[in-house]
Amino acid sequence: MPLTVTACKNAKPREDGKPLRLSDEKGMYLEVMPTGAKYWRLKYRFNGKEKRLALGVFPEVGLADARDKREEARRLLSEGIDPSEHRKVAKASTQLNSENSFEAVAREWFAKYLPTWVASHADKIMRRFERDLFPWLGSRPIAAIEAPELLSCLQRIEHRGAIETAHRAMQNAGQVFRYAIATGRAQRNPAADLVGALTPVVKTSFPTITDPAKIAELLRAIDGYQGTLVTQCALKLAPLVFVRPGELRKAEWREIDLDNALWVIPAERMKMREKHIVPLPSQAVEILRELHALTGHNRYVFPGARTNSRPMSENTVNAALRRLGYDKDSMTGHGFRHMASTLLNEQGWNRDAIERQMAHAERNSIRATYNYAEYLPERVRMMQSWADYLDALKRGAKVTPLFKTA
Repeated sequence: MPLTVTACKNAKPREDGKPLRLSDEKGMYLEVMPTGAKYWRLKYRFNGKEKRLALGVFPEVGLADARDKREEARRLLSEGIDPSEHRKVAKASTQLNSENSFEAVAREWFAKYLPTWVASHADKIMRRFERDLFPWLGSRPIAAIEAPELLSCLQRIEHRGAIETAHRAMQNAGQVFRYAIATGRAQRNPAADLVGALTPVVKTSFPTITDPAKIAELLRAIDGYQGTLVTQCALKLAPLVFVRPGELRKAEWREIDLDNALWVIPAERMKMREKHIVPLPSQAVEILRELHALTGHNRYVFPGARTNSRPMSENTVNAALRRLGYDKDSMTGHGFRHMASTLLNEQGWNRDAIERQMAHAERNSIRATYNYAEYLPERVRMMQSWADYLDALKRGAKVTPLFKTA
């Protein structure tokens, strides 16, 4: 008689310590082990040899499910396929697909290029993958992903209004597909088929202030900032040194030589992966000496509010500007760079000296060799002149910029 669920539940091990076999039908039986564990088995013959196939463990696999697995195995047998060998092939295929999944290949690509990126850039790339691509594409075999499937993921990003993020995600996905092609795990790059499929990015510059009168108002507002000394010092230094916000907030005391008025940022912290020298005007040195009494025993010049072992949050300077009444459309931490670049060029300083001080990439391939000390004497003069100019604005003096000679 076929088994019943009740009979399966009530089955007890044999007292003699041998397995107990309770037959169902069509070769399937429940094997009750001396330990009490119960296993579904299927006995069948293939090419004249008797074989057995595991169908699962009771009660995780119920009687009805075990019978369904039995029928699937019998269907394979009717087609001349050994169910045991079919399972081995399927398992190997699953493992291969897992090893060659989009997520596996993406993480392998990420690990290969990680040493070439600054930490903040690497974090943004991985967050993009983990939030916007892995949940939908991560487990898919990379060779099986088609353009419409990738587009569907990118459109989810578009729909939340993050147009630039969608384009960056497509760029990163394309890099992973090209890596998969190079390593023999994919035949083509579906991201290449999506050119023009996303909403175009409207380029906008960072909000900044270049009107001298409004700059003076901003500087006076910073002097009156009522928050912590660490945040106020960061606000005061931002217009004087005009480095990138991440470079400022992660500044370490070991990088700064106050006696020689120089700040040397190591290559691994720079966007362009090149060491960068920041000549410190006397005003910046004064600010740093005051701050040194508070944070000089720490690693970071601007430690976080909750722990000294980490730098201040990336939102700290922008949040302070909001408290001063400057919204995101009028001024940001990055805006101090645009302010300095605009006015220094207007004042006639050597454009190459300005570009070196901004630590911009050299766009002329003939001059692409980056000399971090290039134009340093002129940059020293320029930085002090810039700080003096800002001081004069803040005092309310009417400043007429004089054009400098190279």
